[in-house]
Amino acid sequence: MSVVPTAPEQPAGEMENQTKPPDPRSDAPPEYNSHFVPGPPGTAVPPPAGYPGGLPMGYYSPQQPSTFPLYQPVGGTHPVQYQPGKYPVPNQPVPITWMPGPTPMANCPPGLEYLVQLDNIHVLQHFEPLEMMTRFETNNRYDIKNNSDQMVYIVTEDTDDFTRNAYRTLRPFILRVTDCMGREIMTMQRPFRCTCCCFCCPSARQELEVQCPPGITIGFVAEHWNLCRAVYSIQNEKKENVMRVRGPCSTYGCGSDSVFEVKSLDGVSNIGSIIRKWNGLLSAMADADHFDIHFPLDLDVKMKAMIFGACFLIVSLLFLSYPERIVLSDGEEAV
Repeated sequence: MSVVPTAPEQPAGEMENQTKPPDPRSDAPPEYNSHFVPGPPGTAVPPPAGYPGGLPMGYYSPQQPSTFPLYQPVGGTHPVQYQPGKYPVPNQPVPITWMPGPTPMANCPPGLEYLVQLDNIHVLQHFEPLEMMTRFETNNRYDIKNNSDQMVYIVTEDTDDFTRNAYRTLRPFILRVTDCMGREIMTMQRPFRCTCCCFCCPSARQELEVQCPPGITIGFVAEHWNLCRAVYSIQNEKKENVMRVRGPCSTYGCGSDSVFEVKSLDGVSNIGSIIRKWNGLLSAMADADHFDIHFPLDLDVKMKAMIFGACFLIVSLLFLSYPERIVLSDGEEAV
């Protein structure tokens, strides 16, 4: 019987020292030989819906800077790009949404086709903080919008600085109404009227002429003297009274709206209204008025334009804010 020679047996402690090299760390985990062989790359699987970049929304990823809009990498050659329409771009003006332009209509002055489709418009005056602080009156601007918050017209005052600040509420002015294409479709002119004589004198009554298109008069808005309330008449191009506007007894009600009723000549039929909305402290301290104008949908478009013009005569006479002289306790005057 042959005996196969074997290696001399070694003690268990010496065999352990040969199979495992000494590790200076006493608590180090044991090492294992990896038999993993990498295979060919597979097809990329898109992340599930609602998880851009493979991570839930709100989790940070260096490859996904858009999860944090304010994240700005320090270096690198790739600029940060955001999803279009998701985050506002700094210093970018808010786009203006205009009312879709209507088709031209017969027997309708160009530009008034918008009013044919409306029975309610909003007149929003631009707030000028610098004017409030310096008391230097600037040209007023107004946005005209529909109920869908779409822009219909833009109204801009055209008056020189001296006339505006010297005559204040009595100043003559020209208001230019433009549409979405920048065309001047309507002009409103207020001439200067002296108020030093008797209030009941016709020459002292304020008046507004409405031209549409510019150069062609379609009517007038005339002020009438009344002891208790503001009264105006809406006239056609021949200065014949067509409608009346009857204001409230007091237009300085704190916390309440001021309603000007548009009525027929006999005062029986209620045609529409011009409502000055209470706008908080801005209504009392600054020129930031908001008016709602209501009229029937089937009303003649020229009469709609005349009610629209009456609103601006009311604004200029009653709702322009100017500094008042205040007498202090020591007798001095302050503006």
